[in-house]
Amino acid sequence: MKGDFIHQVKQLSRLLFLFLLLFIVLFGGLFYWVNRPPKPALEIDEIIPVVAVDDSIENGIHLATGFVDDEGMQATIQNCTNCHSAKLVTQNRMSREGWEATIRWMQETQNLWDLGNNEDLILSYLAKNYAPTSKGRRQNIDQTVWYELE
Repeated sequence: MKGDFIHQVKQLSRLLFLFLLLFIVLFGGLFYWVNRPPKPALEIDEIIPVVAVDDSIENGIHLATGFVDDEGMQATIQNCTNCHSAKLVTQNRMSREGWEATIRWMQETQNLWDLGNNEDLILSYLAKNYAPTSKGRRQNIDQTVWYELE
């Protein structure tokens, strides 16, 4: 008699476990079905415009990036602007050693790939066109007509 009671409790606990498992699966499926993202509508007639990159040079400046037009500019664009804006390069001024240290830092901490043969070309370009200058914060204002504030 005691063995029958224990057997019935075990069967009841298995049944409750299966019921709970079924409830979790059904509830999870219902939750996913209600909250699933909508499928995008695909239309055959839809035309996606292709935006062309402006590779024109004006006054010695590459218009799309702001880089100085010089030997090594294309290699610099291809290797630097994949990860960050060209502005991050053009706003900085460093010596060749400074640019090399920055590249090493990006390789060690930011997963920059090995630049291979392009490294010397890029370093030469950056050192020549984005070297430290002593022109100060901004150029002097060239204004010939002055007026008094009242």
